[in-house]
Amino acid sequence: MILPDKNIDLRHSLLGFGSLILPELKTMQTVSSLWEKMREEGKIRSYEKFVLTLDFLFAIQLIEYESGLIKLKTK
Repeated sequence: MILPDKNIDLRHSLLGFGSLILPELKTMQTVSSLWEKMREEGKIRSYEKFVLTLDFLFAIQLIEYESGLIKLKTK
């Protein structure tokens, strides 16, 4: 589910969902505003997958959570 394989297409993996979320984080956003944007555009249909994707991006240190906002991690 994290990485695509012969049974899981890239667009249904957490890596694929992460590639949809990262461009939206050019500006800092709350979790709820980011979810609304993803849901309205039909990119991620399940809140569970959305949260798992955020967990994955946080675990690989691509995003940060600071003062109630999600932002891209800077080096």
